[in-house]
Amino acid sequence: MSLDQNLEKVVIIDFGSQFTQLIARRIRELGVFSEIVSHKKIRTSDINQSVRGIILSGGPLNVYQINKYSFDKKILELNIPILGICFGHQILSKLNGGRVKQSKHREFGLANIFRKRDSLLTKNFYNMKKNKKVWMSHADQVSKLPKNFQVIASSTNSKYAIVENKLKKFYGVQFHPEVTHTENGKKLISNFVFLICKIKKNWSSRDQKIKLINEVRDQVGTHKVICALSGGVDSSVVAQLLNKSIGKKLYCIFVNTGLLRKNEETQVVRTFKKRLKMNLIYVNAEKEFLGKLKNVSDPEKKRKIIGNLFIKIFERYAKKIKNVKFLAQGTLYPDLIESKSVTGSQTSKIKSHHNVGGLPKKMNLKLVEPLKFLFKDEVRKLGLELKLSKEIISRHPFPGPGLAIRMPGVITNEKLKILKEADYYFIQALREHGLYHKIWQAYAALLPVKTVGVMGDNRTYEYLCLLRAITSEDGMTADFFEFRKSFMQTISNKIVNSIRGINRVVYDVTSKPPSTIELE
Repeated sequence: MSLDQNLEKVVIIDFGSQFTQLIARRIRELGVFSEIVSHKKIRTSDINQSVRGIILSGGPLNVYQINKYSFDKKILELNIPILGICFGHQILSKLNGGRVKQSKHREFGLANIFRKRDSLLTKNFYNMKKNKKVWMSHADQVSKLPKNFQVIASSTNSKYAIVENKLKKFYGVQFHPEVTHTENGKKLISNFVFLICKIKKNWSSRDQKIKLINEVRDQVGTHKVICALSGGVDSSVVAQLLNKSIGKKLYCIFVNTGLLRKNEETQVVRTFKKRLKMNLIYVNAEKEFLGKLKNVSDPEKKRKIIGNLFIKIFERYAKKIKNVKFLAQGTLYPDLIESKSVTGSQTSKIKSHHNVGGLPKKMNLKLVEPLKFLFKDEVRKLGLELKLSKEIISRHPFPGPGLAIRMPGVITNEKLKILKEADYYFIQALREHGLYHKIWQAYAALLPVKTVGVMGDNRTYEYLCLLRAITSEDGMTADFFEFRKSFMQTISNKIVNSIRGINRVVYDVTSKPPSTIELE
C-alpha cells in the first residue's frame, strides 16, 4: 500500500474500532489531513516523510489474540510521535515491555480520571479542575508500565488511564477522547497534533472537495455513471460532486418507490432537472415496489427487497445508456458501520442499510461511494462548498427505503396515505414554529397497533402515530428533542383531527443508544 505523500499528516492505524472514523474526523476539524490504514496492511516501508504522527485506534480484540491482529513493531522505531487509544494504548504498552491483563472491574461509559502530573498531551485539558469525565469502553487494562513510562492520569479502576514516554513521544489513553461524551477530549487530540507532532493546518472543506473530485475521476475514467438520486442531502451532494467531476457523463435516476414523503417526486424533479440542469431520469416504480413488499413485515426482508429492486431498475436503465459501468450512492460512514465492518475487523452488524447490507451479492455495476467515510454534518459543509442551496443542505435525513421502515409490519396503500399526511403535518408544524433547523431529524411513524378512542361520542378503533425528533452531531449518537407542552398539544390535535385513521399520538423519548434513530 502507499500513503499520500503531498501533505503532512497523522496516520491512524485501525484495529477495528467503531470510533476510528471519529478520530479522523476530529483531526479534520482541526484543519489537518489524516489517513486511516488497516493494521493488517501497514508496514514500516509505507511510512514516508509526510507522516508526522501515528494514532493506534481501539478495537474489539485483546492484545493476546496475536493470531487475530498484526502490527509491524519496527514502526515504534521510526522516531515518530505515537498516541494509543484504548486497545491502541494497551498494545503500545505491551510492545514496549509492559503488561496487560483482564480488568477485575470492566469500564463501559462515563468515568472520572484524576490528574497525576502535567504533560504536553493534557495542557489546558482539565481547565483548572483536578478531574475530568471521560468515556471508557474496555475489559482489559495495562497492569504494569513499560520502562521510562510515567502515569499522567488515573481513574478508580484504571491506574494507567493516561501514560507517556516523554523521550520517545509515546502516549497512551485508556478512554476515547474522540467521542463527544469525553469532556474536552478534542483538546487531547489537538495537543497531540499541534504541540507534540507540530503539524501546521493544511486541510479545509475546499481541499476535501478537490480530493474527492480527483478520486471520482480516477475511479470512473472514461465511463458513464448512474447516480441513485433520492433528493435527500447525501444523494444530492453525491450528484453535485459527480456533476462537477464528470459533467455530462453523469445520469441521475430518481425512482418513485411509492414510499416517499408527500409531494417528494415533484420537488426533486423541479430542483435537479429544471434548476440544476442535470441529466435526470424519472422512474415511476410505485406498483413494482409495493407489489414486491406485499404482506412482508420483517424489516430486514423489506430492506433487502428494496435494495435488490433498486439495483434491478438501475441496471435496466444502464443497458439503455451506453458505456455505463458505475453506480453512485450517497452512503455515509454511519450507514457502513451499522451494516458491516469497514476494515474487515470483528464488529457487530446492527442492521442492513438498503444501499450497504441490503444490496444483492452479484451486481453488474461497480459502486462509487465518495462520501462513505464522512459524517452528515461534514457532507452538509461539502454541499455548501459545491454551491448547493441551503434549502437542500438543511433537509432532515430521509432513509432510502423511505416510509417502509417507518411503518413496522405489513405495508398497505391505506397506511401509506395516512402516514404521508401525518409526516407532512409534523414537518410543516416544525417549520411554522421555527423548530425545523434546531432538530437533526424528525418524522412520523405509524405503529402496527390500533387503539380505542372516542370522537363525537362515538367509539373509534384506529392507528397509533409515533413522532420522533432528535438532536445529533453525526448520527452515531442522538438524544430526543424537548418540545414545549403547547407544541405537542397543537401537533397532536392537528394530526388526530385532520387524518382519518389516527386517534392517538405518542412521542419517542429514547436516545441512541440504546435505540437506533429509525424504527426498523
